[in-house]
Amino acid sequence: MKTLKDILYKVSIEAVKGSTDIAIQKIEFDSRKVELNDVFVAIRGTVSNGHDFIEKALNQGAAVIVCDTFPSIIVNGVTYVQVKDTNLALAFLAANYYDNPSQNLKLVGITGTNGKTTISSLLYQLFKKAGYKVGLISTVKILVDEVEYVATHTTPDSLTINYYLSEMNKAGVEFCFMEVSSHGIHQKRTEALHFVGGIFTNLSHDHLDYHASFAEYRDVKKSFFDFLPKSAFAITNIDDKNGSLMLQNTKARKLTYALKTYADFKVTVLENQLSGLLLKINNNEVWVKLIGTFNAYNLLAIYGAAVQLGLDELEVLRLLSELESVSGRFQFVVSDSKITAIVDYAHTPDALENVLNTINDIRTKNEQLITVVGCGGDRDKTKRPLMANIATSNSDKTILTSDNPRSEDPEAILADMEKGVEPQNHRKMLSVLDRKQAIKAACQLAQPNDIILIAGKGHETYQEIKGVRHHFDDMEVVKEFLAIQNR
Repeated sequence: MKTLKDILYKVSIEAVKGSTDIAIQKIEFDSRKVELNDVFVAIRGTVSNGHDFIEKALNQGAAVIVCDTFPSIIVNGVTYVQVKDTNLALAFLAANYYDNPSQNLKLVGITGTNGKTTISSLLYQLFKKAGYKVGLISTVKILVDEVEYVATHTTPDSLTINYYLSEMNKAGVEFCFMEVSSHGIHQKRTEALHFVGGIFTNLSHDHLDYHASFAEYRDVKKSFFDFLPKSAFAITNIDDKNGSLMLQNTKARKLTYALKTYADFKVTVLENQLSGLLLKINNNEVWVKLIGTFNAYNLLAIYGAAVQLGLDELEVLRLLSELESVSGRFQFVVSDSKITAIVDYAHTPDALENVLNTINDIRTKNEQLITVVGCGGDRDKTKRPLMANIATSNSDKTILTSDNPRSEDPEAILADMEKGVEPQNHRKMLSVLDRKQAIKAACQLAQPNDIILIAGKGHETYQEIKGVRHHFDDMEVVKEFLAIQNR
């Protein structure tokens, strides 16, 4: 059992009322989970304010309250710690409580709008194939070597991160690859972690429901690199117009990757087929099973990071050739009637355009491309017309439908999307509110050799409607309608 003073190391304290030399059980920021002798950290969230639940935490046995403003009533025998930023305090408290587990492994953070899940998951795959014990913290899942846990956020809260990193320490994990979201950075969830490297993928329109502007979204991403230590590496996509900005103030070793411009790590796409890519990476050719120019970027970032982490360059190329696509990322099946169905997580305008461009580059144009796409509720509304415009402009037929409507009216979301469809594209667009029926309609419209793209949800196995998550898996549904047995 730890004492309060043990876990206050590096916490910026403004004032203390009570003793810090007391035993504590665990740390909580959800008052409902507080038990006897716990530390309760009052977080000011976007929906609720933890300071409103201090009394409840005390009634449930909290021995310590960490807050940015002392409550009006101070209870005898309870220790109150006032800090400037409770999110930041939580990050250090969590790291100290779990004995700073990130310092005992090589932790690499991947940030950007698109590609985070693919790069982190494939780095996990690659290092497993190289014979190492590896950890993964991603949108899709959390892996402690080979033990899998369900992920609830792209970047979990500080307590969850440090708990799993601690489990990785116990399991002898040497490398961990972690998605770093703008929410996670902004809410200080990655503070107090020791990163040996960072990767920037790209930046495009996303999360403007949370961030005040695109500039704020960009600068939050940049702050991750600003705080990397001198001993770390920072790899950026220099083809992205924000790529060089990410490295502007970092103390880390600066490295670049690109398809179009001079860079430390350079790739040329020699062949782009539905069966894979033939790439030339730093003058060495390699065939990979992944598809599309966007994956050429992803694989180049993986190559650069693996080399920086000490793997032999030729060995890395061999391992790249063995990598399998990530669940819900350009995942495809082919029916007996030669209809190809592709499920992809593309939920931003840039990601959707990349996927459609990839398909259009590969196809012969003798077949139809039918796209099914929706937009999420309670999220950035400005991208809805953009998504519909991109889908209808780059497909032969488009079916607009629901994604995760959450608390919003699905019809209102569809109406927002429809505003982006140009007049000449209305004739090749349908709106089908029910997602399952929309996928069914796409399958009924498809002829042999046609391609169906189902975009937006990817790996997700649920649909959230009015606060309730119902089981829904795009791949399961399309296989059912195309009569494809599980394979």
